[in-house]
Amino acid sequence: MSSRSVLIERPGEHRLVAGPRPEPGPGEVLVRVAAAGICMSDREVYDGHRDAAYVRYPVVPGHEWSGTVEAVGKGVGASLLGRRTVAEGFRPCGTCERCRSGDTSLCAAGYDETGFTRPGAFADHVVVPARLLHPLADDADLPAAALLEPAAVVAAAVRAGRPEAGERVAVVGAGTLGLLAVQLLAAASPAELTVFDPREERGAQALEFGASDARTPEEGAERAGRYDLVIETAGAPTTAASSCLLARRGGRVVLTGMFTPGAAGIDPVHLSLSQLTVRSVFGAPSSAWSFAVRAFGAGLIDPRPLITHEFPLERFSDAVALVGGGDPGVGKVLLRP
Repeated sequence: MSSRSVLIERPGEHRLVAGPRPEPGPGEVLVRVAAAGICMSDREVYDGHRDAAYVRYPVVPGHEWSGTVEAVGKGVGASLLGRRTVAEGFRPCGTCERCRSGDTSLCAAGYDETGFTRPGAFADHVVVPARLLHPLADDADLPAAALLEPAAVVAAAVRAGRPEAGERVAVVGAGTLGLLAVQLLAAASPAELTVFDPREERGAQALEFGASDARTPEEGAERAGRYDLVIETAGAPTTAASSCLLARRGGRVVLTGMFTPGAAGIDPVHLSLSQLTVRSVFGAPSSAWSFAVRAFGAGLIDPRPLITHEFPLERFSDAVALVGGGDPGVGKVLLRP
């Protein structure tokens, strides 16, 4: 049996390759991919803009995915065969102090992630350690489940922010992360849930997902110092600093956006005088994955409306060109092997 994959040999160069179906080794499973999402990190890999420490060429990208277990390796129970599933992207060692403390996304063994340093899911099949699987319900919507990776990142951010019922909450950015954050935060019964984004269409979608207000970033000055909790998801050059200005004195700010060198820094005077608590999130630990999968199963998050485009593997060029292009009509783009 053959299997195809999108191989990026070096920045800007890719080809669709075919070969024998990969076989899972001891402790691993082979998953037939149902859908794989393309995010800005994948676009950075393709364009060559990702930090060299966080990618290894040639690489098959694809870290947001869902599928069905098709084969198991030695030591893995056959009960997983046929199960719909997602899997964590980070491959932590499981034995270092950080892993033992539950901070698997801070593994001291170094960075290792499916789709960046290991073959990912822009393919017919992907091989992953069975210990990283999060099985889904038998009737789970697999294309929607491909968004559980960004949902896990959002879950990590929301859990770090500790929202309480009746608080005023803001979300900066209404991309995939921001809109998933709105869904999770709405479930915490905030008194106010405001989304800041320059795109009118995204603001309207945020209102459909449970936000009570949608405003442009320019209107943020009117709301300075208003919010108990601010979740930043945009990663734009100014959003770390502006998110801190939105928080009340003693408030909490969680940064999830991937910032580039040269982004505006947080004013240390404001930070100290306002006694803000500022956290950052990169990826998601196992606990956040479990939280996101439970929320998905319970219907607290529904990623399906975020999907706007689906392409076969053969049209990877068309698919990746849409990501980060600035078209407000482009939401989550999926590859469907």
